[in-house]
Amino acid sequence: MAGTTRRRFDPEFRAGALRIVKETGKPVAHIARDLGINEYTLHNWVQMDRHATGQVGRDGNGGGKLKESEQEELARLRREKAELVKQHAKDKAAWEKERAELEDERDDAPMLVKPQRAEYALVRVLR
Repeated sequence: MAGTTRRRFDPEFRAGALRIVKETGKPVAHIARDLGINEYTLHNWVQMDRHATGQVGRDGNGGGKLKESEQEELARLRREKAELVKQHAKDKAAWEKERAELEDERDDAPMLVKPQRAEYALVRVLR
């Protein structure tokens, strides 16, 4: 199996492709198709450019810092999540306790009907 040679793009071509992406606002896939390159290649170039220019935050999305109102909302949502996690843990413990009690009651209850085994001869069906 013969290996394929990897295409190399000069820095001017990359810079031109990035400029087109920034200026036109078209989807990366459309621009890549117009330029005759793989869309993932152009996407990687755009991501590397964003990292190099500092336009990518910690989570990989745009923008680095949050506004004060966004920070307050984030803190509020985190507190709310913590409360919900605690409540869920309490509810889960209560459900587990109730389930265990019901299983104990079921095990202690007398069986009124005993399961009967049907005695059937094993017959092999051939088709």
